Amino acid sequence: MSAVLTPPAAAVPGARSDYTVIGLVGLAHGTSHFFHLLLPPLFPVFIRDFGLNYSQLGLLVTLFFVISGVGQALSGFLVDRIGARPVLFAALSCFVAAALAAAAAQGYGGLMLAAALAGLGNSPFHPAGFTILNKRVSQPRLGHAFSVHGITGALGWALAPVFLIGLGQLAGSWRTAYLCAALVPLAVLALLFLYRGAIGDRPGALAHDKPGAEAAPLEHALAFLKLPAVWLCFSFFFWITAALSAIQGFAGPALSRMYALPLSATAFVVTGYMLCAAAGMVVGGFVVARVQALERTIAAAMAVSAAMLLLVASGWLPALLAGTVAALAGFGTGLAGPSRDMLIKRAAPPGATGRVYGTVYSGLDVGFALAAPVFGALLDGGLPQAVFSGSALALLLGVVSAALVGWRVRATAAPRPAAAS
Repeated sequence: MSAVLTPPAAAVPGARSDYTVIGLVGLAHGTSHFFHLLLPPLFPVFIRDFGLNYSQLGLLVTLFFVISGVGQALSGFLVDRIGARPVLFAALSCFVAAALAAAAAQGYGGLMLAAALAGLGNSPFHPAGFTILNKRVSQPRLGHAFSVHGITGALGWALAPVFLIGLGQLAGSWRTAYLCAALVPLAVLALLFLYRGAIGDRPGALAHDKPGAEAAPLEHALAFLKLPAVWLCFSFFFWITAALSAIQGFAGPALSRMYALPLSATAFVVTGYMLCAAAGMVVGGFVVARVQALERTIAAAMAVSAAMLLLVASGWLPALLAGTVAALAGFGTGLAGPSRDMLIKRAAPPGATGRVYGTVYSGLDVGFALAAPVFGALLDGGLPQAVFSGSALALLLGVVSAALVGWRVRATAAPRPAAAS
């Protein structure tokens, strides 16, 4: 029985161990991204049943990401203190509660409770997941681990609209769809508990710990906040997720208004965007191992994505082509993911992995929290094209942040000239 509960990945370093850890962490991460979209795919249903508007619904997204952002920064300290595994188990339990709260919601208050529980559950996933990956996955496969981590997140985003809208239509009730959604984190929690030995992260006891990591000099817990690279990466996260917030929450209704596409078709645009992002992350996993000036690749890919979104905003395209172009724009943002995560790893001092990832990834939450009500108000104000032009602008600002990150990394790595005698 112990051999089942503690598979070979828990004890034997190597490819099999790495793949097991990558798969388990990826599955958990995909679940967290699925719950990012617990509510947005059914916004039109809430407008119909509860008499809400898009500005109010945008505030639900803000509530989710405010709680997630604050919790993410704090949970990094918790992960470094007690370990990633118990924190991950608690997070998945919050998702079960969030789906049940959504199923029982009778109005705006019930939806707020669901958003709050989902935000609380989402908060530890990046510091916990990246701590496990950095400690359990060997260096040759770490870039691909980051790639798979991003891919599973994109797939979680891609699955949510189809799952919730499809099950809701099939069952004739959106409440049934949410009851089924509660089974997703429950199943993942059971699997992670079964293979809990593979995702342990006790300091100093693992084959993939950095040499000397256990004996790293003690620093103040907030010393990492002095690193400029941390805040540059934070800004990069902010801009790319502001763009993503526009697509996830409002691309569907914006396309419906601009191009008269049915809502059932626009749900697949969001799914297509996430699938293209996943494809970009696959390519990004190879790019990160072969390219030195990563920010140039990131800038080119995101600039092309921004141009595609501006083309959709122009209204010049036929309806189906507009939806296709909007979906294909996801490739560029996906390509940037593994390179971004590798830069964060290099910036993290020994023993502060959870804190650094928690702080940097809270930029994701801030981007979603601030962007959602802005784009919701633009849509309510009769400006559906601004959903796409605004997301394009955010991507271009992300290009600037990426360039600054690359410049800072090269400046830090460059040897200083010897002082004249």
